[in-house]
Amino acid sequence: MQAPSVGGVQVPRGDGSTVVRIRRGASLTDFAERIDANPASLVTVLFHLGEMATATQSLDEDTFQLLGNELGYVVEVVSPEDEERELLAGFSIDLDAELEAEGDEELEARPPVVTVMGHVDHGKTKLLDAIRSTDVVAKEAGGITQTIGAYQITKEHEGVERAITFIDTPGHEAFTAMRARGAKVTDIAILVVAADDGVMPQTIEALNHAQAADVPIVVAVNKVDKEGANPAKVRQQLTEYNLVAEEYGGDTMFVDVSAKQGAGLDDLLEAVLLTADAALDLRANPHKDARGVAIEANLDKGRGPVATVLVQSGTLHVGDAIVAGTGYGRVRAMLDEHGNQLSEATPSRPVQVLGLTSVPGAGDTFLVAPDDRTARQIAEKRDAAERSAMLAKSRKRISLEDFTKALEQGKVETLNLILKGDGAGSVEALEDALLKIDVGEEVQLRVIDRGVGAITKNNVNLAVASNAIILGFSVRPESQTREYAEREGVDIRYYSVIYQAIEDVENALKGMLKPEFEEVQLGTAEIREIFRSSKFGNIAGCLVRSGLIRRNTKARVLRNGVVHGDNLTIESLRRFKDDATEVREGFECGIGLGSYNDLQIDDVIETFEMREKPRG
Repeated sequence: MQAPSVGGVQVPRGDGSTVVRIRRGASLTDFAERIDANPASLVTVLFHLGEMATATQSLDEDTFQLLGNELGYVVEVVSPEDEERELLAGFSIDLDAELEAEGDEELEARPPVVTVMGHVDHGKTKLLDAIRSTDVVAKEAGGITQTIGAYQITKEHEGVERAITFIDTPGHEAFTAMRARGAKVTDIAILVVAADDGVMPQTIEALNHAQAADVPIVVAVNKVDKEGANPAKVRQQLTEYNLVAEEYGGDTMFVDVSAKQGAGLDDLLEAVLLTADAALDLRANPHKDARGVAIEANLDKGRGPVATVLVQSGTLHVGDAIVAGTGYGRVRAMLDEHGNQLSEATPSRPVQVLGLTSVPGAGDTFLVAPDDRTARQIAEKRDAAERSAMLAKSRKRISLEDFTKALEQGKVETLNLILKGDGAGSVEALEDALLKIDVGEEVQLRVIDRGVGAITKNNVNLAVASNAIILGFSVRPESQTREYAEREGVDIRYYSVIYQAIEDVENALKGMLKPEFEEVQLGTAEIREIFRSSKFGNIAGCLVRSGLIRRNTKARVLRNGVVHGDNLTIESLRRFKDDATEVREGFECGIGLGSYNDLQIDDVIETFEMREKPRG
């Protein structure tokens, strides 16, 4: 039925309950096809609703919801998992039907997949090496020729030889990057805590990742042979984080080990197998085409793209046509962790695969396709969908303003926060103050991670996975992290006064946040040299790293990502001997910050201005 819409444009209308399903990153042209309309008329409708867009531009979910409400359609944006299902269904590959068709007789036991996590210097690598070498000495004499980011060992348990797969990646990456892509790879996490050091910030961060991914945890209390080791203290500290040792009446297994002396390793592997048997049903069907996840990948000069994949179900054979992320090809060769050639890989087996056309990302799914042509077409469609989704994602994932709007519509009940500060005390004070905010039972505030130091890519990854907002207290992100956060649509808020942070979050939770000004970064310059001048104070010889540096703008000085001087002004700006009003990216300049002289080489001067925001 044709009916006049906004501005008199003829557009087919829905009855308010008509559902239109579109993929992430779809354009107005895609939407127009679904409702049998002219894309140009939808551009006009959007314009009248205050949104500018072209017919082929990738749009975000909010814009489609706005358009749907106006035209009487219920818009459903297909989740990445559903999108993948629909994509594969187009090639007659139905993963859900495959799973449903698998009865008990097809399923066979598979080894557990374990990730080792913990604080830096607590002995994760030593522990992995010790576990690996005990197995290598027994099976391989001569040691390892090659490691591939994942490997399998065997352990005799109750008279049966049992395999265990270890993923040898930085622990948080294994969780965040992969969980952000919706892939659940790890079955069990081993949390390594040094007995002489106790629970540290990264221990808690690792713990948060494991608990958010709902993975059982076995705690390895390492370095028990060292002087000053206190394993009981570690057990005590971890009870605060819901990890209660079995000897205290809890259900978490704690094992005392010494990676250096090789003590307690058998007990640790025993604990992993007992936890797997008690808490998990680890079975898979090996009698079908392989499905799984790429753990890591790299471009090798001699061999081309090389991907380490973990088979999750089915069996992978040499010669299979395979799609991994947006790469495809035939499996030319498969290697195990010792560099030996394999002809097949069964569930939970990590292998290095050669023969792909491009390098997949960590956490990308892989599957065996019926033939080369299908593999190429699936990869091309995935690539196109990924590009569209990236374009649409340039909008914010969730910001405090969006949270307020979503709250009004009854959509969100929990606001997830990640806190980073310049010192443990200020982070603790901020967290305490935020958690004391009382806004009734309808909404909750969760601090899912906190830490000291600059905002890192890991923090952004966790924010992506948990739809969280990052609050930085007197700290800033590294420049690549800032770009990554913008690309992923993560909202990062910066504060130097604790009460402003509390006020903003309280207003957001109460649904009252009306932002007036926002800080916009203009440019950054790195100090290469410092010139002393009796007349002008210290002059910083700088290279402009990004944007532009303009005279008389506000500035701050960062040292290793932490704010060292705030509320400063660029009082003088010179190019060689001449005064300049602005200096652009890639050029050198001299910057004077007035009476502020606490400057060091490698400090970063960041300039910004406050811009008025429309009231939302």
